[in-house]
Amino acid sequence: MPSGLDKALAKVLAAAAHLPGIEQSTSYGNLSVKVQGKYLCSLKDPNTLSLRCAMEDKEMLFASAPGIYYETDHYKGWPGLLVRLNKISKKELTVRLERAWRLQAPKKLQKIYDAASAAPAKPKPRVKKK
Repeated sequence: MPSGLDKALAKVLAAAAHLPGIEQSTSYGNLSVKVQGKYLCSLKDPNTLSLRCAMEDKEMLFASAPGIYYETDHYKGWPGLLVRLNKISKKELTVRLERAWRLQAPKKLQKIYDAASAAPAKPKPRVKKK
């Protein structure tokens, strides 16, 4: 049976699965997710994710969703925050992980991702009516 940390990691990896270069790793002894060796996030415990975040976004996130985002003294002045995994939606987690990814991913990898994301969907074949 998977542990709480395994379930939390699976949730994070599922939300980041669309991002190229994502890898499971460790950071300071905690399970983490990186992009080509650069830190995106790590699990502090089954309900707490430490997430890379732009300094200018932190206060906005604290104010808009204090039930989800917070920090301890350890994170003050650092480009990261804490996330309550049991409170964040998959959609919001996906957005936050993509923003963290954009802070860390090499520009070349971002260009590849953006080009693939902007590619028009293939049209569905027309069915001829008789």
